[in-house]
Amino acid sequence: MAGGELQTLSLKAQEHLHVLRSLAAELQRAISAISSNNLHELEDSITTQQDLSSRLHQLASELSHSASSPSPSASGPVSAELMPEIRAAAAELQVLNRRYSILIRNSSRSVALMVSLFNSFTGQLKEVPGARLKLQTWSCQV
Repeated sequence: MAGGELQTLSLKAQEHLHVLRSLAAELQRAISAISSNNLHELEDSITTQQDLSSRLHQLASELSHSASSPSPSASGPVSAELMPEIRAAAAELQVLNRRYSILIRNSSRSVALMVSLFNSFTGQLKEVPGARLKLQTWSCQV
C-alpha cells in the first residue's frame, strides 16, 4: 500500500476514534437530559447520536474493507498506535450504552406507571387479564 493510502487509513482510524469519543459524550449528554427532564436537549442529542452512529458505521465499513486488502502491513502502524485508544473508547461507549439503555427502559416503565396512575384518577381503570381478588389502583384499593 502506498504512503498516501497509509496516511488516509491513519486519518480514518483517527476519525473513528474521534467519532467514538463524540458518541460517548452524546450518550452522556442524553443521560443528563433525561435526568433533568430536558426534552429539547434529549431530542437534539438523539439527532446527533444518529448522525454520529451513521458516520461510525461508514468508517467501520471503510476500515474493515482496508484491513481485508492484500497488503496486511498497511494496517500495522495504525493499529500499533491507535488500537489501544480505539479499544478504550469503544469499551467506554459500551458501558455508557448499557447505562443509557437501562435508564431509557426504566424511564419508559415510569411513564407507563404515570399514565396508569393518571387513568386511575380519571376513572379509566384497566384490569389485567386473569382472575384477581381485588380491584386496585395506584392510589388505593377498592
